[in-house]
Amino acid sequence: MRENLVLAAQGGPLELAPLLALFPNLGETIDRSAAHMSGGEQQMLAVARALTAQPRLVLLDEPSEGIAPRIVAAMANAVAAMRTHGVAVLLSEQNLHFVARVADRALLMEHGHVIGTATREELAAPSAAVRDVLGL
Repeated sequence: MRENLVLAAQGGPLELAPLLALFPNLGETIDRSAAHMSGGEQQMLAVARALTAQPRLVLLDEPSEGIAPRIVAAMANAVAAMRTHGVAVLLSEQNLHFVARVADRALLMEHGHVIGTATREELAAPSAAVRDVLGL
């Protein structure tokens, strides 16, 4: 896994400490081959690779899809931490609890069209209108 991060750094300095602070689980597997990592660990590695470029914006497509609940929690913590470090996150996600934990605001979409908006507070305690849009 370490070699994936080194390659992603493209010859620049690789600062592992901030990445491992975001994804503590990766510290346990740093010398394991990425091919032998779980799906959740691979998802965290993919985000960590993207962060080696020190982007101002990260696009995440369903980062909680198909991963264990403890990894979902770690991913949510990492996304929240990215925001505090000045990295904007554009997230496409179906997991309402994940979105409510990390998003400042949400666009509710259906068949590729925006059909509503919601704040973090509205997602955490959805009104009847938001529940209707989300099919809850």
